[in-house]
Amino acid sequence: MEKVETANKESQSPLAFLKNLLIARWRSLLLLLIGVYLPLQVFEILTVNIWENQAGFPWDVQILLAVHSTANPQLDVLAVTLAKIGLPWTAIPILGAIAIILLYQKRWRSLAYLLTASLGSIIINRIAKELMHRVRPQLWQSIAPESSFAFPSAHAMTSITLVAILLFLTWANSWRWLVLTFGSLYIIAIAWCRLYLGVHFPSDILAGWMVALGWTIGVSLIIKPHTTKAKSVDSERPKDETSLLPEERKLIEE
Repeated sequence: MEKVETANKESQSPLAFLKNLLIARWRSLLLLLIGVYLPLQVFEILTVNIWENQAGFPWDVQILLAVHSTANPQLDVLAVTLAKIGLPWTAIPILGAIAIILLYQKRWRSLAYLLTASLGSIIINRIAKELMHRVRPQLWQSIAPESSFAFPSAHAMTSITLVAILLFLTWANSWRWLVLTFGSLYIIAIAWCRLYLGVHFPSDILAGWMVALGWTIGVSLIIKPHTTKAKSVDSERPKDETSLLPEERKLIEE
């Protein structure tokens, strides 16, 4: 009876309805602001500035020179190794293996997220590189030179995309803390190696991080790979991993 009265009050008061709606959805709204809008806003600022001035920002060169000042043979080996590990082509077998596991487990929603986030990240990177045509730094002779365009960094986008996918897929269990810890170290290490090798400006790295972060979080808000609360009667497999949510069915029917 109390629920009916509350519902009637909400229908009569737009302010009450707005308040309850915001309270119910505040997590999604906060994630949308911090995880999607702000990263894409930073990416837009970087893009506009580099479009107008290919040389980029004053701090680009300063940071590169500071990183290069630490060069030694041991770090050379480490940087080249990390560059190979961070290649987009290296992530493909990893994501492919995860995709097969998700397919076998009939976690179709999670599989849809993995494919959409990873393929979208690749497409965004290629389009952005071709549109921006930013040349790579020429401050010193790199021991692992690159010939493609620099902005945004494919290594940076790949590292963020890979870690974000793993994080969303493990969100419902304690593995997420392990992914978050080692994933953060992996992202930083890949960024460092690109700067150390002198093949990217810091703004390339930052732009790659921002656009990949906005994309992967944005896709998660739509596909909802972590929506696994409903269980099927005959197994532990999440029911809504193999079926559309009510609001998704409604959108198809309209």
